[in-house]
Amino acid sequence: MNIQAMMKQAQSLQREMINIKKEIDNMNFEGESSLVKVTVKGTKKVTKVEIRNKEEFDNDDLELLEDMVMVALNDALDKVDAETEKKMGKFSSIPGLF
Repeated sequence: MNIQAMMKQAQSLQREMINIKKEIDNMNFEGESSLVKVTVKGTKKVTKVEIRNKEEFDNDDLELLEDMVMVALNDALDKVDAETEKKMGKFSSIPGLF
């Protein structure tokens, strides 16, 4: 296989990776436990936190708790992204890889 064919194949794979990444970014994922349900976009941003057994909480307290959990989760996920970029950035010559 010649260099031009390899480059063409690499570009094709790169386009496919970017398209798949965009598809995942637009998806919603749900995590659940007995008391909490969390919705996260494929971009790893928490979009919703739902506390179950709501009757045990004052409504204002419940909303504040859900917001605080969402902020904390997004902060932790941002730190994962920052560390990943810091350590893996040298491999990011392929856009959309991380």
